[in-house]
Formats: sequence, C-alpha cells, structure tokens
Amino acid sequence: MSWFKKDPLQIITFQSYGTDSHFYARGRALEDESIDLEEQHIWHLIVNTWKRFETDEIKHVGLDVKLPNNKIIKVKTDDSGYFIAEENIENLKSLTNDEGWLSFELSYNDVNIKRTIQNQNRFPGELLIPSSKAQFGVASDIDDTILHTGVVSILKWRVIYNSIFRHAKNRIPLEGAADFYHKLHRGVSGENANPIFYVSHSPWNLYRYLDLFLRQNNFPKGPILLRSLSNLLKRKSQDEKPQKQKEILHLLKTYPNLPFILIGDSGEHDPDIYMEIAEEYPDRILAIYLRSVKHKKKMLRVKSLVDNYKTTMVLMVESSAQAIEHAREHGFIA
Repeated sequence: MSWFKKDPLQIITFQSYGTDSHFYARGRALEDESIDLEEQHIWHLIVNTWKRFETDEIKHVGLDVKLPNNKIIKVKTDDSGYFIAEENIENLKSLTNDEGWLSFELSYNDVNIKRTIQNQNRFPGELLIPSSKAQFGVASDIDDTILHTGVVSILKWRVIYNSIFRHAKNRIPLEGAADFYHKLHRGVSGENANPIFYVSHSPWNLYRYLDLFLRQNNFPKGPILLRSLSNLLKRKSQDEKPQKQKEILHLLKTYPNLPFILIGDSGEHDPDIYMEIAEEYPDRILAIYLRSVKHKKKMLRVKSLVDNYKTTMVLMVESSAQAIEHAREHGFIA
C-alpha cells in the first residue's frame, strides 16, 4: 500500500468450471498493488513476490456477477477477500463459446465505496463447461509435473528460489509436457476438447504467476485450482483430506459421467492422494501418470506402492514421450 494514498481496488477472478445447469466461479477482491507481470529485473521480482503475499484484501464487500444474458448473481467476500459465486441456472451452455468457456463480468456493487476502482469497475471472468464431445477430464499437478520447481529439494530451497528470483516467463516446463497435454485435450478424435484442470498445493497468491507460465508455454487453457494461504499454514486434523484431493473429488462429483486421468509426480503426496481417489472411484479413474523425480528414497517408496497397486493403471514415467506412447496404446489420444 502507498504511504500517501490508498491503492485502488480490483477483483481477480480465478478461471473456474461448471455445468449446463450449475454456475460456479471463484475469485478475490484486493487492493491493486501494481504487480508488473512483465518486469524481469531481480529487484522487481523480489518486490512482486512481497506484493503477492502481503495482500490487502477487501473483506465483507458485495459484488455483482453479470452473465452474458444480463442475469446478476450477488455475492459477498469473506474475511480474506475471497468469494464463491454458485447458483443453479439452466441452459448455461448456450452462453459459451466453441471451446466451452462462458465469459462473465464482476463489479463492486456497494455505492458507498469511496475508493478508486480499477477498470471502470468491470472485471472479466471465465468459467469452463466441458464439451459434450469430451471423453474424459484431466486433473494435473503443476509443481515438478509440468514445471520444474524442486519440491523434493532440502528444505524446499529450490521452490523458494524459483518462486522469488525467477520470472514466470523464464521458468522451464518439463520437456514435451505441453504437447502431451494438447494431445490429451484433443483426444482420440482430435476434436474431443477434453477438459484440463490444473490442481496444485500452491496458494492462490501465485494464481496470476502460474497462469502466465501456462500461457507463455502454450499449455491448453484450463481452470487453475489452488488453495488459500491460511489453509496452507493451518494444522490439519489427522482425518482431513488435502486440498488437492478435495478439489479432484469435487470435479468427480460435478461431472458424474466423466472419467478422469490423474497426472502428478513421485516426489510428494500425489501417489497417495491419487490412489486413494481411485479406490473411492475405481470405475472413474482411467489412468494415473506419475513423473519420476531425482530422489532415490522417494522413488523407492512410490515404486513399492505402484508395484502392489491393482485398482487402476499407474505408470511412472521418465519423459513425456513415454506417457504419450502409453496414452496412445490405451486409446486416450490419436
């Protein structure tokens, strides 16, 4: 926040997902800290990282969500400035483009706000409604699955270094990952438009950073599902499921007729989470792909899990080419 005047207000919308009869959108109301996503000087990268996490949220404020047919959904932000706009509405597919994206607009609806509001108080949002041609959905991790992060490094120093000192445009995707995801998106017919969902343990504060990385490296467009920083820091009860698992379970419940392919890495908790999901939905998980990581102890643990697992296909892959070959053999891609 400026020392002399209050920063203007903005609304950041997170690309979300819904169905023909269910609207579900998320986002956050914040002060605009003027984060320059194009700036690559190291000092600006440090400042941008500080701004991402030192957020000034706009709590308990009313917002309007305006659909293309002029229908208005009213929501209110929570203690951290987050909001969820959820409502049953019929025939939403008629409002989407050819790729299944429904565009909407958000605005502050409190006439008593005495602050400057960016964009003339008009903030765009998008929601994906999967095509009826889709044969399956893909739920993919980001860290060390499509983006080199170093989540298995000692004290996670590489994650910290990469997040602070490296610009999203300079981050390196895993070789061939974007091509593999486009093949999955196109499916066996080439026109299936199978939806891709990016699910990560990263906090929502990194949403725009990760969105820029995915766009810069030509990954298929898809909702990015993260978690709140407060959720990241709080201690969970022993029986509480990880946020990533909750998000994937929500996808399975939202699309009861759509099977899924799960993609993650062998370094953290993806194998345990994905196998538990497959146990709960054995007929819905077509395959699990796990990227190998450079950590002998973790790889041995995961290999022992995979060798004894029979519920669904699990493949530990060294490269995207290996995953592409397997997906083609099993009729997932052309």
